[in-house]
Amino acid sequence: MFFNSIRNTTRQTHKSKHLNLSYRYPTSRFSLSFNSFSVTLKRKMSAEKSEFDFDYLVIGGGSGGIASSRRAASYGAKVALVERTVIGGTCVNLGCVPKKLMYNAASHAEFLSDVKDYGFEGVNNTNWKFDWSRVRKNRDAYIEKLHGIYNSNLEKDKITRLNGHGKIVGHHKVEVNDKVYSAKHILVAVGGEPTIPTDVEGHELGITSDDFFALDEQPKKVVVVGAGYIAVELAGIFNALGTETTLVIRHDKFLRTFDEMLADNLANEMKEHGPKLLTNTHVKKVEKEANGTKKITFKDGNVIEGVDHVLWAVGRSPKSNNIGLETVGIEKHENDYIKVDEYQNTNVPFFYSLGDVCGRAQLTPVAIAAGRRLSDRLFGGKTEAKLDYNCIPSVIFSHPPIGSVGLSEKEAQDKHGKENVKVYKATFTNMYHALTTRKTKTAMKIVCVGKEEKVLGIHVLGIGADEMIQGFSVAVKMGATKADLDNTVAIHPTSSEELVTMR
Repeated sequence: MFFNSIRNTTRQTHKSKHLNLSYRYPTSRFSLSFNSFSVTLKRKMSAEKSEFDFDYLVIGGGSGGIASSRRAASYGAKVALVERTVIGGTCVNLGCVPKKLMYNAASHAEFLSDVKDYGFEGVNNTNWKFDWSRVRKNRDAYIEKLHGIYNSNLEKDKITRLNGHGKIVGHHKVEVNDKVYSAKHILVAVGGEPTIPTDVEGHELGITSDDFFALDEQPKKVVVVGAGYIAVELAGIFNALGTETTLVIRHDKFLRTFDEMLADNLANEMKEHGPKLLTNTHVKKVEKEANGTKKITFKDGNVIEGVDHVLWAVGRSPKSNNIGLETVGIEKHENDYIKVDEYQNTNVPFFYSLGDVCGRAQLTPVAIAAGRRLSDRLFGGKTEAKLDYNCIPSVIFSHPPIGSVGLSEKEAQDKHGKENVKVYKATFTNMYHALTTRKTKTAMKIVCVGKEEKVLGIHVLGIGADEMIQGFSVAVKMGATKADLDNTVAIHPTSSEELVTMR
């Protein structure tokens, strides 16, 4: 997301509204001057003709809102962006970015266990000490740098920043800090927030993923409650950095929306390396003990004492309340996610929504892609532009990491019939571990359908899975078959070569 937001484009496209022709101009001094003049002229014309303060007003300065506002501005739209806190949303401040940095730190802790096996003396898995506060300081400084980059880009794009709580007060109208602004098009991209299980006695004594990034010191003992990727990732970070960690899930497996091969193999890794896994149970009560730690009582009778923090990672909820949706009649689902169609339209004309507040594929790149396509449609003349929500790749920064794209084996069987689905699987030890005492497994699965064996899904757990899945996602999205993979020459020695040699 960061690199997408600041990279330089090398070619630009100009649409002729009158002739409906598309011309390409190479990036040169002439074309940059021409395009700059064109955008300025369009903005001036828009200001003279518009009955609104803005062509486009975006509520929410997260990944989706920023991407959509900047794309709209590139077409000459007069844009305002409303954000009540810091720029960047969950991803930059309380999600993807700081999480990946903490994951990197945790990965270093794992590698320290291996360096002696690779001939390095003086460092092993028992004599290192992790400085949590130092990493937090460096991490926060990096995020502050990103804030500066985002703010600079918005300023360059002539996007008006409105700092405050945005609330819809009528058709084409949004109130910010007691002042009402009008806009022809209004996008709601306010995101989501961690869900707290208020039915648990003492739930207020717990923290969430937001609070994880505010911890000044590394806790000695934690309990993470949840079965989704956020719970798995944070439990893995704590565990790798040396915190005594227990992951608690209601059912017998976590990551139930992913292919079960991934969950099964990750559970085996946890049995070997941690964290401790408690299944088929959930928290009944959280109590504060005299020394300030917590006592966790489970419904199956188990008790864990001396816990520094219990972290709730039981899901996320949309921030769709108190933003005025009911004022104009924008509909929500029963779980408060905003209803939209395939073009991100709400049921009310000129109001749109995307990202986590809509509840579908809650991933930063999804919000960015949806936001850009929406602006392409509204301001770029691409009347059919929309995001295809099928075959979206994702990564879990577990230990080891997971990369996944397309349908799971069960989803493919449910959709196409078990008899029409063929699966290829492989499990092996990454060559990195050829010299190490510590071992982790790599597991792969290719899900195919029909006689032509079209690839419907690829799922990988193991070192490097987070990086290799992006390229294979392109192949799956393009409709690759197993034969296409087989006809690709392998890169050796790598783990990914297994995906083009598997039989």
